[in-house]
Amino acid sequence: MRLKTVLPTISLLLASFAVHADDDRLFIPQWLGAQYTFVDQHQYSLHSPYQGELSLRPQGDTERSHTFGAYFGVNLPLHLQFYFDVEMFKGEGVSNATGLGGLTNGDVIRAGSAGLPKKPYVARRYLRWALPLGDETDDVERGQDQLPGKEATRRVEVKIGKMAASDDFDKNRYANGTRTQFMNWSLFNNTAWDFAADTRGYTDGIMLAWINPTWALRYGIYRMPYHANGQELVSSLGDSNGQQVELTLQPHADGFVVRLMAFRNDAHMGDYREAIATAMATGMRPDIAADDIRGRHKYGFGANGELPLADQGETGVFIRAGWNDGRTESFAFTEVDRTLSGGFQLSGAHWGRSQDHFAVAVAIDGLSSAHRDYLALGGSGFVLGDGALNYAREQIVEAYYNFVPFKHLTLSPDFQYIRNPGYNHDRGPARFAGLRAHLEL
Repeated sequence: MRLKTVLPTISLLLASFAVHADDDRLFIPQWLGAQYTFVDQHQYSLHSPYQGELSLRPQGDTERSHTFGAYFGVNLPLHLQFYFDVEMFKGEGVSNATGLGGLTNGDVIRAGSAGLPKKPYVARRYLRWALPLGDETDDVERGQDQLPGKEATRRVEVKIGKMAASDDFDKNRYANGTRTQFMNWSLFNNTAWDFAADTRGYTDGIMLAWINPTWALRYGIYRMPYHANGQELVSSLGDSNGQQVELTLQPHADGFVVRLMAFRNDAHMGDYREAIATAMATGMRPDIAADDIRGRHKYGFGANGELPLADQGETGVFIRAGWNDGRTESFAFTEVDRTLSGGFQLSGAHWGRSQDHFAVAVAIDGLSSAHRDYLALGGSGFVLGDGALNYAREQIVEAYYNFVPFKHLTLSPDFQYIRNPGYNHDRGPARFAGLRAHLEL
């Protein structure tokens, strides 16, 4: 299926419905919101007996990042909705957004390592169809990619177009948004899930869901990039794709939630053992990108849970775990093959500030034996490459406080401590202090 031919059809469909329909209603696009997020982050100097081009800078670094977004949607006949989002990124991440599996600022979009242009771009452009399967409904408030109104609690849902796989999979109430929650990549996503995406995190694809009050089943298939950390996506889903299926269980509306996911990627990927064998035969450093062959696979699993404890769920805990086979090249998200994380959020209602909250979490990331051997021989990926490796699991602690001085504005001091940065026991520990400001309208 070629999504490049589908998207113009969607645009024509939107244009035809944006005039009077059979019931004489006018379908007018709605502005759903806008946001601006500023992050000022400082990386302190660290112990560094050696380094490569992708290492954390031993002398430390201070960088600022800015993201802007505007979000639109329109209700159409036949249970259809259309969404269109525009964003822009400026600035850099510390150490060029490299040197770690769990990078410290989820808003930098790896722009430093990929050289992305600093200009507006279309983030999402997709059609959503939601077919009610019953009469029960819930109220839906206006929000990013969420039109206000009522929605059936039992429904079939289909999305097609440009979007992010993480819009629908691996969601978590307490660790899901880098602009208002944890900033470290290993705490707002399952980093072992190497989901299909371009460098900015978006792709074209299809998502199918069967939604019920106590459980949901979702399946998504999306285009992969041509190359690791690449901005250009393959021309069709038949060329290479990332697929995932997720079961969500929530027996009670205000109770715990468990999500179980499996994924499989087909892409033009390198194989770590093959790259090592070539290096041994030639006397060169291994180069995973030079070993790219069409039709290679990566598969893995993920689980996450959330448990509200008090304060209408504003106080609660979460946990995530992820694993992938680690045989083929880390390709689209980051270089993590195993991850385990968990944390706690405490509502500010306990000190008279119900809009505030404090949160702390830990994450432990690891690599497969083939991946670590590749790095130990001097190989590089797209975020890792110290030139050598004395392997140890990357260990991350992050704490932040969300202060809401008035509605729409959130200020968040943030601190992160990372042992064995880049999985290298010879380096670090690394410390990061930051201040985040998030304005949402």
